[in-house]
Amino acid sequence: MILNRSPRDIFNANAHILIVDDEPANVLLLQRILRGAGYTRLSSAGDGNAALEVIESEPPDLVLLDLMMPLRDGFGVLQEIAPLLQEEYLPVLVLTADVSPDTKRRVLSVGAKDFLTKPFDGLEVLLRVQNLLETRFLTLQLRDQNRHLEERVIERTAALSESNEKLALSNAQLQQSQRAVEESQIEVLARLAQAAELRDDDTGQHTQRVALLSARLGERLGLEKTAIELIRRAAPLHDVGKIGISDLILLKPGKLTPEEFDVMKTHTSIGGGLLTAGHSPFVELAETIALTHHERFDGTGYPRGLSGNNIPLEGRILAVVDVFDALTHERPYKKAWPVAEALAEIEKQAGRQFDPEVVAAFLSLMREEAEVLAT
Repeated sequence: MILNRSPRDIFNANAHILIVDDEPANVLLLQRILRGAGYTRLSSAGDGNAALEVIESEPPDLVLLDLMMPLRDGFGVLQEIAPLLQEEYLPVLVLTADVSPDTKRRVLSVGAKDFLTKPFDGLEVLLRVQNLLETRFLTLQLRDQNRHLEERVIERTAALSESNEKLALSNAQLQQSQRAVEESQIEVLARLAQAAELRDDDTGQHTQRVALLSARLGERLGLEKTAIELIRRAAPLHDVGKIGISDLILLKPGKLTPEEFDVMKTHTSIGGGLLTAGHSPFVELAETIALTHHERFDGTGYPRGLSGNNIPLEGRILAVVDVFDALTHERPYKKAWPVAEALAEIEKQAGRQFDPEVVAAFLSLMREEAEVLAT
């Protein structure tokens, strides 16, 4: 049976999976593993040219791709299907015995999402396949909902122009349709964020901690209640773009190479891209936060190199809270810092990484909380 992972209702066990490998034994082994887990729509190809024919005739939901093959190798296939990797969110899981850094960098640079090392481990195959399929279907569902929302808005706008007598009713129906689609969009986004978070935070609580602390910091900075509530709801989506980052990078126990860090930094742009079609204040703020929470006050951050007050306040708030939470909780690549040391680091980075005013408010909030706990 399929491994239990959230969100199960979005995951499609009938996905079309294409296995591309010139070794029949490898194909048979992968087919046996996948069929044993309930996957039934399996195709195979023995070389790159045959793979491209299958992709053109019956587009798959996931490609398991060997690198070293006759006629056209895996790199050639990746280059040929590059538009599908981005426009149709087609994930590619590379099959290789070569795990050298150069090979990893080259494969990631041409669009592959993850690796499977030969010889295959059955459980690892299923975990990686299911994770990539979940990501694909969540992303496609979000895209379709955005399109549906746009179509409904166009339809209702046309209806409004036809009859002034029905203006009030049509406007109410339009708002109701927008709310319904936006609520559905918000639910999918929340699930997508949770799926991303669970990959490098076993508890899945990082996003909620960041949301609550960001809202409290916004309150300390004097923001209005509506703005505070928007931050609380939008903050959990700050790292939603990590859904597009390979586990090899996201879960790496050691320091990332410069090339790997460049890939990791793209999670801000990926997250912004997933959220960019939103029409509600909530989704618009979530897009802003996803794009700007790694900008630095001194202008050396990413992805746009914004500085000072050119960084939206919500991004400056998330920057402080996200780093504090990351420092004080264990991750695959580090131990948790003591709270006092984390606060000292936050204070040290005021004016460089963080907005000094936001840091001052944050330190005031944390010290006040410490005093309350000590009484």
